[in-house]
Amino acid sequence: MGRQWLHAKRAVVNNRKGQLVGKLVKEITVAAKLGGGDLAANARLFAAVDKAKKASVTRDVIERAIHKGAGTGGEKIDISAITYEGYAPHKVAVVVECYTDNVQRLAPQMRVHFKKGILGTTGSNKFLFDHLGIVEAYTPASAPDLEATAIEAGANDFAPLTHDENDDIPAEGAQGARFTCDLGSIHAVTVWLKANGWTIITSEMGYIAKSYPELSEEHRAEVAEFLHEIEDNDDVQRVWAALK
Repeated sequence: MGRQWLHAKRAVVNNRKGQLVGKLVKEITVAAKLGGGDLAANARLFAAVDKAKKASVTRDVIERAIHKGAGTGGEKIDISAITYEGYAPHKVAVVVECYTDNVQRLAPQMRVHFKKGILGTTGSNKFLFDHLGIVEAYTPASAPDLEATAIEAGANDFAPLTHDENDDIPAEGAQGARFTCDLGSIHAVTVWLKANGWTIITSEMGYIAKSYPELSEEHRAEVAEFLHEIEDNDDVQRVWAALK
């Protein structure tokens, strides 16, 4: 779906707990700044808080980030949401979502990251992606009707998801699925799935490539290394790529 290259890196990321928590807190803060502090009315904030809870971020830290972003606390926020577009090696389209308190620092860093690729301008390749809500989940049911589930949950589309594609799904005894929906429907889809026995893995806004270039294993490894380097930047929140 554009971020599967991250799964191979999960063990490394989990060892960088401080960096991960910092990114999650920043996501919550910016989401609250953009859409307010009400989780029920702010799908982006709901998804960010849900992800933080899964990473064991404490309630106090989450609430402080919400208040800071929404302007209901004593601290002021000076974080900008910036999206970079470009191409990895072998013409793989990439969208990089960043939150930073220093654009002058981030811009040259991104130019360095994209030395082996092409750093585009705003709008240069975002049209190659669909901007959607993404909810990944699994159920212990042996053969769930995914189409009926998607319809009842309010999703627009669905696809089966296996343990090999997302290792948060148990290798045995579970059926995984990825549901895509309108951006404003993330909360409703997530709540319905939870209420009907599904365990939520991911609930977020994202970019899904409309098509994927054919790559050899060697080229795929080069692209993955390029994406890993970008993702390691502290100001980078998400990296989406046309890479299966």
